[in-house]
Amino acid sequence: MNLTAPTALIADDEPLLREILEARLAAVWPELQIVAQARNGRQAIEMFEQHRPTICFLDVHMPGLSGVEVARQIGKSAHLVFVTAFDQYALEAFQHGVLDYLVKPVTAARLSETVERLKARLQQAQPAVHSEALLAQLAERLKLDKPETLRWVRASVGPSLRMIPVDDIDYLKSDSKYTLVAYRDEGQVAEALIRMPLKDLLPQLDPQQFAQVHRSVVVNLRSIRRVTRGDNETADIELKGRSERLPVSRSYLQLFKEM
Repeated sequence: MNLTAPTALIADDEPLLREILEARLAAVWPELQIVAQARNGRQAIEMFEQHRPTICFLDVHMPGLSGVEVARQIGKSAHLVFVTAFDQYALEAFQHGVLDYLVKPVTAARLSETVERLKARLQQAQPAVHSEALLAQLAERLKLDKPETLRWVRASVGPSLRMIPVDDIDYLKSDSKYTLVAYRDEGQVAEALIRMPLKDLLPQLDPQQFAQVHRSVVVNLRSIRRVTRGDNETADIELKGRSERLPVSRSYLQLFKEM
């Protein structure tokens, strides 16, 4: 471990929150090098294996694997700091300093306290704090509090209200305050608009079935016919029975390397 240049990984599914945490860490701990940023749990594990950072700042709620599940895989290989928007996850383990945590929005005072504890552990060459039992308890709590995945989408189609089964949706595309729902109606392609932003809809979808491939596009993985790589680490998705192509931006291309 290089004590003169500690390194860190930041994992959060919100790019802006990653940037804010990086900026605040730079202000209170200039020597810390942010060597990687991850947008989900799977990417966090992959980047950890690649960079082996000293410290991992893990958002508790991320698509796919949660921050707690990531922590269980990392184990004692790094010092862990959980970042959460939900104060109820600051359980007794957190409050007694067994596991470090930050509550969003992260305040400068709280971050400074956490940084001082981390510095002390590094200077004293203390091993990473880890408790499989406590992480298992947190993981179970997350499962209990996780909302059920969406089964139907209510959409206005002409003068009628249509109940669209989620399994019939090919993709969702953001359109200002609305979301375009591209689905199958008795085998025929159809579209509808719903008055819900894509960012609010995404957490309600099954991450094993739906994946965000662009900041404005979520696709049903079962509807994909082919993914064609393009220039600049981007790609296009061809859908079964549809002529339109969906863009895959560079930041989401890793998803298809894992499939």
